[in-house]
Amino acid sequence: MANPSILILAGDGIGPEVMAEVKKIIGWYDAKRGISFDVSEDLVGGCAYDKHGTPLHDDTMAKAQEVDAVLLGAVGGPKYDVLDFSVKPERGLLRLRKEMDLFSNLRPAQCFDALADFSSLKKDVVAGLDIVIVRELTSGVYFGEPRGIFTEGNERVGINTQRYTESEIARVARSAFELARRRNNKVCSMEKANVMESGILWREVVQEIHDKEYPDVELSHMYADAGAMQLCRWPKQFDVILTDNLFGDLLSDMAAMLTGSLGMLPSASLGAPMANGRPKALYEPVHGSAPDIAGQGKANPIACILSFAMALRYSFDLGDEATRLEQAVEKVLADGVRTADLMGPEGGTPVSTSAMGDAVIAALDASL
Repeated sequence: MANPSILILAGDGIGPEVMAEVKKIIGWYDAKRGISFDVSEDLVGGCAYDKHGTPLHDDTMAKAQEVDAVLLGAVGGPKYDVLDFSVKPERGLLRLRKEMDLFSNLRPAQCFDALADFSSLKKDVVAGLDIVIVRELTSGVYFGEPRGIFTEGNERVGINTQRYTESEIARVARSAFELARRRNNKVCSMEKANVMESGILWREVVQEIHDKEYPDVELSHMYADAGAMQLCRWPKQFDVILTDNLFGDLLSDMAAMLTGSLGMLPSASLGAPMANGRPKALYEPVHGSAPDIAGQGKANPIACILSFAMALRYSFDLGDEATRLEQAVEKVLADGVRTADLMGPEGGTPVSTSAMGDAVIAALDASL
């Protein structure tokens, strides 16, 4: 049987640095656990533009469609700000999401005990937090038509259209319910059904899918603005939050900061099942390319490492190994190992990007 295949797109800025630590961990699984992957690498974002004049070459797009999972680092940087919108580095990432039809974006927000003091909220509010936001990723107001800036009379008007079909809502709802069955069997769906027709349809379709296919899962509904308030008040009331593209963008960034550092947060973007039954998938850290610290060994690789843990769980059916990797990260943090973004008043052992990866591998060794 062929090994599972991974396409690594390290990208720009700190992307290559944090991805180097993931490659070390992939090597560890091969050497110590007998779990091998066929790994290939290519370009995305600014580095792809520098070589090909496009942020994502057609050949790279074709590779992404064929592999079992794509691991992406980060894209962008100030040197590309002058480029036309159509060839900015971020367009490469958006093309991957759109053409792979990665409609379900999973963003965990987990607060490790060792980092509870880093949150802006009180420790008892965030300690032990473990929630996932499921964001619809390929429709809604970011893709709806008509859109653009037009002239009406003697002034300009900007138009974006919030648009959802029943099938688009249904498939991301199923993704959230399936995830909930793996966790604590609880979903809270968030929209604005009080003022938006798309929100009314969203609520109706989510309820229909629940009643027909997932009656065992506890379902609640909440207006998205109230959900934002509740995330700040008592986030541990939630388990899986299901929401649309726009509200998911906002709520996931809010949830990210509950954990104390963007450098800790992974994500998975999942699509329809392939022939092997696994979903098309792209895994990436939530943080950006951080050009201000690129090449200095200061970047935190944990978000990228935890993104690989999500790949183990969702693309390769290796849930136990994903848990092993997550627990290794937790041990390293509990031991006080800290990259620059995690250094607080209580101190710790400051380490470089590479040394943090080495510490995680040492913890993996200790788990055997």
